[in-house]
Amino acid sequence: METTIALTMKEERRAEVIQRIFRGEMTMAEAAMVLGVTERHSYRIKARMRKEGLRGVIHGNRGRHSDRKLPAQIERRIVELARGKYRGFNDCHFTEKLTEQEGMEVGRETVRQILRSKGIASPRKRRAPKHRSRRERRAAEGMMLQVDGSPHDWLEGRGPYLTLVGAIDDATSKVPKAFFEPTETSWAYFHLFSDIFKRKGLPQSVYADRHSIFWTERQPTTEEQLEDNKPTTQVGRALEELAVTLIPAGSPQAKGRIERLWGTFQDRLVSELRLTGAKTKSEAQAVLQRFLPHYNRKFAKAAAQAKPAWREVDCQRLEQALCFKYQRTVAKDNTVGFKGSVFQIPKRSPLLSYSGKKVRVHVLLDGSVEIFYKGERIAKFDSKTAHTIGLYRTNGKREVSSYGPETTHPVRLYELPP
Repeated sequence: METTIALTMKEERRAEVIQRIFRGEMTMAEAAMVLGVTERHSYRIKARMRKEGLRGVIHGNRGRHSDRKLPAQIERRIVELARGKYRGFNDCHFTEKLTEQEGMEVGRETVRQILRSKGIASPRKRRAPKHRSRRERRAAEGMMLQVDGSPHDWLEGRGPYLTLVGAIDDATSKVPKAFFEPTETSWAYFHLFSDIFKRKGLPQSVYADRHSIFWTERQPTTEEQLEDNKPTTQVGRALEELAVTLIPAGSPQAKGRIERLWGTFQDRLVSELRLTGAKTKSEAQAVLQRFLPHYNRKFAKAAAQAKPAWREVDCQRLEQALCFKYQRTVAKDNTVGFKGSVFQIPKRSPLLSYSGKKVRVHVLLDGSVEIFYKGERIAKFDSKTAHTIGLYRTNGKREVSSYGPETTHPVRLYELPP
């Protein structure tokens, strides 16, 4: 009879690393570094896996109840008191009453978890205000950009629900760029940065919230750990390549400049949109383009230092950074599978083959696709032509319509010079 063993991601990673030790692909010292344990403990895990198989990586306490777990009758009594005698008490006050009046020595966090699991919400809706200190503006324009997206009913029911994506300079409060999108996406921020960086230059830093577009909580892969690389998002990786520091905001108040900007826009811009009767995204964007220069003239401040801090950047470098990058392995027939299609790498020499090599696939903002090997571009596919190229594993029965964000056309192969 087959038994199913459920492993967590951490346990799967441990099993994978130990199996690589069994195959002779990794030493115990390397395994200990990857797993974040001592070399001695790595030997213990290896011994348990040799004896018990995959069960050897499962923690021994799995499935056991904690000795400190409250008895079920006490939990039921706490819920009864919260819904009856002490109805409306906040968690901390209720815990005090349990100790003083009911003789139950229970921690506040334990009480909170019990009540929330039973659907009993705290009567206190807002936390007590915290003391916050004002942060001084940056000294010069271009030292810091604050970026964010504001989902709001900008058209007040006359059209689709939109998100305004934009940036504000920390030193001057100028808005260099803003535009409407259906949602907040990596593609939108790439276009935002591309427009600003081409016109102004590179800022020293970008201040953003902890949205998954900018930050990732995933665990590093084995290869990333061996190379001492931290997991990044597409946007985070692009800014790192351009040497622009990405600073995380700890709260909405921390990036209050752009939060107040959205408050002003949700007042003044919404009124402008209502006045013109805008009903579509394009109409709203046209109103915004007229609104931004007026806003900057009225609300912009003079920087403490007159000389801007923008840094010049090469357009080609900008294009290669502000794009989506993926890693793929070349098949034996020198093709690369990507997003439902197969790209044929052009033949450059009878003696040169990329079979089995790992290549980088870049999806540029215009929808074109480029393939790189060791920093050299070996193929380019343009999305602006209506001719379909390449091989399809569906024998041509499936029309490939998208290779990246906002790409709606098939692609054509560009032959590269040898």
